Amino acid sequence: MPSTPRSLPRRIVRLVAILAVGWLALSWLVVLVLRFVPPWTSAFMMERRIEALFSGEKDFTLRHRWVAWDDISPQVGIAMVAGEDQKFPFHHGFDVDAIQDAIDAADEGKRLRGASTISQQTAKNLFLWNGRSFIRKGLEAYFTVLIEATWPKRRILEVYMNTVELGDGVYGVGAASDTFYHVPPSRLSAAQAARLAAVLPNPRRFRVDAPSAYVMRRTAWITQQMGQLGGPSYLSRPAPEARRAR
Repeated sequence: MPSTPRSLPRRIVRLVAILAVGWLALSWLVVLVLRFVPPWTSAFMMERRIEALFSGEKDFTLRHRWVAWDDISPQVGIAMVAGEDQKFPFHHGFDVDAIQDAIDAADEGKRLRGASTISQQTAKNLFLWNGRSFIRKGLEAYFTVLIEATWPKRRILEVYMNTVELGDGVYGVGAASDTFYHVPPSRLSAAQAARLAAVLPNPRRFRVDAPSAYVMRRTAWITQQMGQLGGPSYLSRPAPEARRAR
């Protein structure tokens, strides 16, 4: 029997609902699998490959090597947290205070600054693309909620350390330690880890192997923060104790 004018919109709505539910289920399944399986690449890595291809960068080489948590120096995790997201051990994906501070700064006409947590950056690196738009920020928030609900904090930080860009085409602490320090990630010192964190969030402008005065100042600041937070043990403290340390 042919569709009536009334039944067609209902079918469209039903189809859209089915597609939406299917996408939600598939995205959660991917996040669940990545709790246990190391991601072999990320959206940012694929985007960089495509960018190099279309811009004619013939000498471009993407470097990435997954390294398990136990094979990474504890100094790297605390350096990343000290430099990027000091409330990481106890927030639920979003730093409300940092977001409010950024909004207030924008209202006062100051330079726009980021308020992304490590959880948000992990979601963005894995699943999304560079750029600023409400759609991308909405998807970033969605994947951040999924990651925080599905992964323990240690897994979030492990994936972040393995997917974050630390140099042009250099992704993750494994490739960075090979490229810049020529030592295994397990042997990185506090100073070396702090310098890796110091080039974030712009590792193409700031370099680990040729640090500017800014990178050296930021390295010193991150090293100081690592000590004030209590070193690697900060990452295993209960939330109230971590708040007092902050």
